[in-house]
Amino acid sequence: MSGWTKKRFWQDATVVQTASGFTVHLDGKALKTPAKADFIVPKRLLAAAVATEWQAQGDVVKPDEMPVTRTVNSALDKVGPAHSQVADLVADYAEFDLICYRADTPQALIDLQAEAWDPLVTWSAQALLAPLNVSYGLMPVVQPAESLVWLRRHVHAVSAFQLAALHDLVALSGSLVIGLAAAQNHLKIEKLWALSRVDESWQAEQWGDDETAIVEASIKQDAFYCAHKFFDLC
Repeated sequence: MSGWTKKRFWQDATVVQTASGFTVHLDGKALKTPAKADFIVPKRLLAAAVATEWQAQGDVVKPDEMPVTRTVNSALDKVGPAHSQVADLVADYAEFDLICYRADTPQALIDLQAEAWDPLVTWSAQALLAPLNVSYGLMPVVQPAESLVWLRRHVHAVSAFQLAALHDLVALSGSLVIGLAAAQNHLKIEKLWALSRVDESWQAEQWGDDETAIVEASIKQDAFYCAHKFFDLC
């Protein structure tokens, strides 16, 4: 319904421990997911982050200001019941990972991409046991089968809550390697976001900033940071 709003109906949001984890109560009533599942998370800090979001709401509920709650709902209602399928979707990014597709001209951009992404390729080989091939221009690149197996193992090994966050880290950056680097705190999250925006930053330097692109990038950056925070809370 156009113009529909939901008004705040509670005074206090509190964390409550249960037999299977932690939940959040609104004036003593336990939260439920949109699919009516029990809202249970594995860590007290994660539940506390959810409670903080609910406690911070004003007279009118604004779901866009509750990213932690939203990701928990996604983990419980969508990711958990289809963990293997979601993990496969995330792992598939390895076959067209951003850091493996390079420009073949101009030389300045070639050098910039190499400086930014070569260390990530090295890290993937050493830390993830997944050496990756790099392509230049429009040529497709085929990754080593064993590397794809190892990367898939890394993705399938995470919990449903972590996978919900990892999905966003990978989709927003366009890189499975960058997503896993964020999940493992290989580099500061600000650095990893900048590494995912090498091409866009170079284009802006050449042709100037686009206001619409700046706004869109800022929204994606905030979402990337939120996903990283969520993963750490898991």
